[in-house]
Amino acid sequence: MTPDIWMILAFAGFLIAGVPVAFSLALAGSVGIVAGLSPDMLATLGTNTYNSIAKYPLIAIPLFILTGLIFERSGVALRLVRFAQALIGPRHGGLALVAVLVCMIMGGMSGSGPADAAAVAMVMLPSMTKAGYPKPFSATLIAASASTAILIPPSVALILYSIVVPGVDLRALFAAGLFPGILAGLALLVPAMIVAKRYGWEGTPVAGAETLTVRTTFRQALPALFAPVLILGGLRSGLFTPTEAAVVAVAYGTIVGLFLTKELSLRDLWELLGEAAIISGVVMLIIALAGIFAWAGTMLGTFRHLAEWIIGLTDNGVLLLVLVMLAVLVAGMLLDAISIYLIMMPVLIPVMQHFEWNPVWFGILLAMNIAIGQFTPPVAVNLMVTTEVAKIRLEETLGWALLFVVAMGCALALVAIFPSIALWLPSVLGYNI
Repeated sequence: MTPDIWMILAFAGFLIAGVPVAFSLALAGSVGIVAGLSPDMLATLGTNTYNSIAKYPLIAIPLFILTGLIFERSGVALRLVRFAQALIGPRHGGLALVAVLVCMIMGGMSGSGPADAAAVAMVMLPSMTKAGYPKPFSATLIAASASTAILIPPSVALILYSIVVPGVDLRALFAAGLFPGILAGLALLVPAMIVAKRYGWEGTPVAGAETLTVRTTFRQALPALFAPVLILGGLRSGLFTPTEAAVVAVAYGTIVGLFLTKELSLRDLWELLGEAAIISGVVMLIIALAGIFAWAGTMLGTFRHLAEWIIGLTDNGVLLLVLVMLAVLVAGMLLDAISIYLIMMPVLIPVMQHFEWNPVWFGILLAMNIAIGQFTPPVAVNLMVTTEVAKIRLEETLGWALLFVVAMGCALALVAIFPSIALWLPSVLGYNI
């Protein structure tokens, strides 16, 4: 067998054996180096791991993770829920509508699906259960809605995509993700409202919100609603870069928690710094060790060979795009977004260039696919979070998950057929697409 095959088989074998993705990438890359180059080249491991994370834009990832944690602890989700509930009022499917809207707004702060799912689930699940919604439905709807965080800026996944794919403007990616993210949320809302009306699930006000008016709840939710405006407005105006936007978001969230909602203490802030460091450490470890795999694959020509094989499957760009999307969807059911980008993009970039697919549009399609994977078993990271909060088994959500997979799949198909859904806003804003 060639060194290429040894490396790929080693990676698959380590994953099957239960070795974490980060270490599977590093070990498989080491196997490729030994088999195809020279054991002496193992001396490059340190350099490769360092070079993988020594990138300025990566600073934004831990900062946006911290932003999401701060807003979660600051009581922002509860205030958004109360405002949305007061705005919509009791109706069939009212709480389902509230859950989707709040997840989308929270996604504009955290950029992380699991963080979004945790914050909204803890507030919404008790109210939805009391209103007659089955826990498996509620948990799945929140998990699916939270997956829009990977599309709605600021998105941690899109930040990584802009780093992996050279020449892509992160501001253009952020702008391109907005309308597909809204479309995905609306696509989830349609079956949720139909099912709620069919079974007669009636929305009831969140506890303590019965006497609150739209005016009062809007005033309470205003600091949260202003956060996405601050981030996107600052990027559009050129006041700060995407990395600086992450710093501004942390500072703003801290001010909101300490002085406006007053639900965040200095001790809480210290704990959140530690929690964000742990989560960021896991992310950065994957990125660092994936550098070994990427370097070995590049030196051995593995990625080039795989890309040539994929291109050789068919001359029909549409058919190949469908095959790529299906492959990414399957990967999204098993791996996290960061691992998928690091593993698949070295192979997909030559394919994208060969068929002249717009890299911004292609990045949004990948993100939508990965978003679907976040609530599709067997792994389904968002669903794991919401089922844990709901205290139910993951298997109970399978039927509802398939319903929402079809719904978001329709949104994905629309963006694939009509690229302007993603590309119109960045082109209007004058970004390089």
